Amino acid sequence: MRSKDYGDDVLAGDWRRPRKGTIPEIPADRDLVVEDPDSGFCGAVVACDKHGVTLEDRFGDRRVFPLTKAGFLLDGRPVTLVRPERARGRAPRPPERSASGSVAVPNAPARVAKESRIYVEGVHDAELVEKVWGHDLRVEGVVVEYLEGIDDLASVVEEFAPGPGRRLGVLVDHLVAGSKESRIAAQVTSPYVLVAGHPFVDVWEGVKPSALGIRAWPQVPRGVPWKEGVLAALGWPGDVRAGWRRILGSVNSYTDLEPQLLGRVEELIDFVTAPEPPA
Repeated sequence: MRSKDYGDDVLAGDWRRPRKGTIPEIPADRDLVVEDPDSGFCGAVVACDKHGVTLEDRFGDRRVFPLTKAGFLLDGRPVTLVRPERARGRAPRPPERSASGSVAVPNAPARVAKESRIYVEGVHDAELVEKVWGHDLRVEGVVVEYLEGIDDLASVVEEFAPGPGRRLGVLVDHLVAGSKESRIAAQVTSPYVLVAGHPFVDVWEGVKPSALGIRAWPQVPRGVPWKEGVLAALGWPGDVRAGWRRILGSVNSYTDLEPQLLGRVEELIDFVTAPEPPA
């Protein structure tokens, strides 16, 4: 169900790059976006000197960090930041990044859709994937569709007819040992299908509480509809659609999502875009 190459902290920016290798040294050029894994602070470089590097997040808050070995994450991978060399003229700007953290392809037209697909459980999952990974998926020609639940996953997979050049990735909520979802997923055995799941009851929980300005997602008692229970506990209006719009509006990039969700979506994208081995 899960690949050993994808841990909970995986966030591949450009999934076509190798995942293994030595930790690279990266010049701390201005506007380079990195994350401190210990504090979770993510921001752009605004200054760098012999004492450390200063990062500024999207709220304008600044923090100074020492230049330490493998002390930062760039596209989810460990890097060592070094002081940039003083070059003549203006230093080149780093490449623009999409919301997923990958290198953006400016003015790239959407490719003709591949036969491979990614299925998610509901419309909220699809909207979140589109907001963060939409650019990347259009560049690759991958379509995301939603199922309205996975109770009939085995028949859905059979109808899709997976095979060489026609792969299927499925993102599942609450895929933990002993859950109903894990039993349903275990019925799928095709090598051309990857079922990957996160541990959250609903994709709402895949959004970091800090992005919403709350301390944590509330615990909802058994027997209470989860989304309605969350809205009531937070003191928000009971309109689920309005609640989701508020949550989705708080997400600006991959840094607003939990690693357990990020890793699974990246894993699925890798799977459906992987070239087929020669016959």
